[in-house]
This record gives sequence, structure tokens and C-alpha cells, in this order.
Amino acid sequence: MLQISAEHEAAVQELQIAFEDEANAQARYIAFAAKADDEGLHGAASLFRAAARAEHIHAASHAWVMSQFGQDAHCAIHAFQPKSTLENLKEALAGEQFEVDSLYPNCLKEVAARNILAATRTFTRALEAEKTHALLFEWAIAHIEDEVAGSLMAIPRDFFVCPGCGLVAAELDEDDDCSVCNSPRDRFETVR
Repeated sequence: MLQISAEHEAAVQELQIAFEDEANAQARYIAFAAKADDEGLHGAASLFRAAARAEHIHAASHAWVMSQFGQDAHCAIHAFQPKSTLENLKEALAGEQFEVDSLYPNCLKEVAARNILAATRTFTRALEAEKTHALLFEWAIAHIEDEVAGSLMAIPRDFFVCPGCGLVAAELDEDDDCSVCNSPRDRFETVR
């Protein structure tokens, strides 16, 4: 490992915290997708799979920035037990809100003060993408709680994930580029 400066050490610590959060979210969402499929809520399963892919993108971005400082990203996946899909959606929403309200603003405060651009970019992109995840989880919760006959959550559906920043969209126009990182629409990954 390279010796890093004190200011970069603080950034690496924030990157490590964010990496662990994202890696654990990805693991939970994969398990939550399997539970949703078991319950016949295939649309919710599709959303969880798309969110898991997005969290993987965030974790990989944080790890890449850490590697620029000569550091390896690592973490343990914390034990968890999937519950009902509605409970899992609410847990996912709470996690996304934590990232939006606390995790990423705190990370950004730390690295922006030190003018560490690569870390600022990865945190900003993740923060903006997490906002879209929270909205989609709210939307899914509303559909399940309303118990609409033929709910959109029962039907497998496509979600679109930006490979540059992890933004997840339920629909895209052919000309839509990513509103967070400007990746072209044709680069988005379709996740079902």
C-alpha cells in the first residue's frame, strides 16, 4: 500500500464507508428481489434487481477512486433476513433516505473541503442517483399498499440503469441522456 497524505486519508475513509454501505445494499437488494419473486411481486423484484445493479456501480466507482490513492476497497456483508416485500421496500427506502440525507452529504462535506475532485464526483453522482432510487421505492410501496388489482408490482418490468452513475429510471424516451452524468441513452442497461 502507498503512504497517503492526511487529507487523502480522510477521503479514503469516507470512500470506504460509502463502499461498504453500497456493497451491503447490493447484497440486500439481490435477496429482496428473490423474496419478491417468491411472493409473485415480479415488478418489485425487477426494481430490486435494478437498484442492486446501481449500488454495484456506486461501489465500483468508490473502489476505483480509492485505487487512485493506492488503497483497496474491502468490507464485510452484514447479516440480514429478508421480510415481506412490502417491509423490504420500506427498509430499502429508509436506506436510500439515509444515503440522501446523511451519508453522501457528510462524505461530500469531507472531500469538498479538501478539493478532492474524483471523490467529490463519485459521491455527487451516487447522491443524485440515490434520490431516484428513493422515488422508485416510494412508488412501489404505494402500488403495493393500494393493492391495485393487476398492480404494476405483480408484472415483471424493465428498469433502465445508467452505467455511469447508477441512476435508475422506470421509463426513458429514446433521446433521454442521463440527467446526472449525461451518459447517452443507448448505454443504459435494461434490467428486468
